[in-house]
Amino acid sequence: QVQLVESGGGLVQPGGSLRLSCVVSGLVFSNYRMGWYRQAPGKQRELVADVRISGATNYADSVKGRFTISREDPKSTLYLEMNNLKPEDTAVYYCNAVLNSGGGRWPWSRGTQVTISA
Repeated sequence: QVQLVESGGGLVQPGGSLRLSCVVSGLVFSNYRMGWYRQAPGKQRELVADVRISGATNYADSVKGRFTISREDPKSTLYLEMNNLKPEDTAVYYCNAVLNSGGGRWPWSRGTQVTISA
């Protein structure tokens, strides 16, 4: 059974930084393209960053230059470094394996709340 456990969210002021972590169990982590998604109130969940098995990364235009995704395969852990945070980054953040369609592969976990507010 696959388990995804996100952590690291919180309340920060605009311009601040956060580092999210996602520990994955129940699978061979290194075999999967992994991504961070977010869902803001009243909006659809969106893929904001993903990292392939090769280490190649992709970012949504809205976070390019501010967010950095990375993976630590021996620890089955995915990270998202978020800098220069903006109020529009406020959302629940989730990790998941990324399908070719861009959707998540496994059932969604509870995620971690990120709130950007002065």
